[in-house]
Amino acid sequence: MINIVLFGKPGAGKGTQAEFLKEKYNLIHLSTGDIFRYNIKNETDLGKLAKSYMDNGDLVPDEVTIKMLQDTVEKNPDTKGFLFDGFPRTLAQAEALDVFLASKSWKITATIALEADDEILIKRLLERGKTSGRVDDQDEDKIRNRYQEYNDKTAPLMDFYSNQNKFYPVDGIGTIAEITERLSAVIESL
Repeated sequence: MINIVLFGKPGAGKGTQAEFLKEKYNLIHLSTGDIFRYNIKNETDLGKLAKSYMDNGDLVPDEVTIKMLQDTVEKNPDTKGFLFDGFPRTLAQAEALDVFLASKSWKITATIALEADDEILIKRLLERGKTSGRVDDQDEDKIRNRYQEYNDKTAPLMDFYSNQNKFYPVDGIGTIAEITERLSAVIESL
């Protein structure tokens, strides 16, 4: 089983690359955003709970996010592996994920970070914002704030996975095919 955590700042190409990787390695792509939307749309108990926090402008607590993810993993017991996208975001989530996977005799195989210069990514997001309709991709100050938050929250995770010898930085600048090739090289070396 291959379990990959895919990191990258907004605009680094995680979503694009996740599509290629899930197909190439027959992985279940677990995007926390998709999991949240599914649970809220289908009014599951966890979706209602998450929505109550979101409606109040609060962050959804780790326990709720983790439980949603666990429920989704439980629905796919025969998979060849998972591609975690947008999770974990905090050290507590990473530790909880390790405990949960260990309870199934699984583990994170590798954490791969798509790395790119902020200025290149900002241009990429502003360009995407012209056609995507995403308000958060149309304001440079908001983009920079998202990057600062990413840096603050993700740095400890990089250390966490580096200490387990599971952290692999990958150059996220180039053509889609070049980046896919770099990611594949890492995965195939595991």
